[in-house]
Amino acid sequence: MTAPIMHGGGVTEVAAVFGGRPEDWLDLSTGINPNPVALPDVPIQAWHRLPDRYLVDSARNAAARYYRSDDSLPLPVPGTQSVIQLLPRLVAPGRRIAIFGPTYGEYARAFTSAGFAIDEIFTPDQLTPDHGLAVLVNPNNPTGRTFSPTDILDMARRMKANGGLLLVDEAFGDTEPQLSVAAQAAGHDNLIVFRSFGKFFGLAGLRLGFVIAAEPVLSAFQEWLGPWAVSGPALVMATELMRGDTQAVQSLILARKQGLEVVLRQAGLKIIGGTPLFTLIEHKRASDLHEHLCRGWILTRKFAYAPSWLRIGLAPDAAGDTRLADALRSAHLA
Repeated sequence: MTAPIMHGGGVTEVAAVFGGRPEDWLDLSTGINPNPVALPDVPIQAWHRLPDRYLVDSARNAAARYYRSDDSLPLPVPGTQSVIQLLPRLVAPGRRIAIFGPTYGEYARAFTSAGFAIDEIFTPDQLTPDHGLAVLVNPNNPTGRTFSPTDILDMARRMKANGGLLLVDEAFGDTEPQLSVAAQAAGHDNLIVFRSFGKFFGLAGLRLGFVIAAEPVLSAFQEWLGPWAVSGPALVMATELMRGDTQAVQSLILARKQGLEVVLRQAGLKIIGGTPLFTLIEHKRASDLHEHLCRGWILTRKFAYAPSWLRIGLAPDAAGDTRLADALRSAHLA
């Protein structure tokens, strides 16, 4: 069994070391919208009954409009992490897996646990006929690297020529819809798109995501997940929120991102990447900076594979920006 991966969040565990109650902490360790949207009303029937087919269909239709994938009705899943675990079932034993890195570590963990050999790659020309599946997170976590839809579809065609699949994780795609290939997934039977619901809407605890792909792939995932994989209340909330006006959500995220970057630049920190939901900085004493912020009950995300990096998420308001700025001024890290 491979070791678990450290992710963002986990304030309770960190507070046990550095003190304070979890609610006293400013959690900047995730890429989740810090201002969750107002929850729509959920009919009591959605709580009382097993999810009816009409709830699933309503959510799929709303997601198709939201992701502009009208030719492929997205499949609701209980968080995209649930289907990452299933990806090895799509690949023939003996084929290699290509992962555009560095990126979200659960992909490598899932395939390594299933016995697949993995190649970390950085450019499309590193794809080979040996690769049965390639994983691309776009925009990438944590670097923010992006590929254009034209480049991604070219990769899909190259993979198809050798019987390979291309998985594109668009977990941070809501804020950059021009990068999405969700609308093209139905026309490429080897292209699979994962979308996260909770990051943009600030509802990660809902555990909801969507898979967009040609029907054989969707049917396989649906069979493997079994009946009632997504709760009725989650389906209702997704339907209502994706049908609504999300411009205010987008605008607030961009405003909060601007506030964060002003603080980081004023502190003299080197920004090397990110998305609208987080910023990646580089500092030779990143680990010391992480610990200093923890002593001020501010949590950021550090990386064992890149000890000079810190990923810093959005504060919910200007007061959070001020708290971070004050903590950075007191760091005194040359």
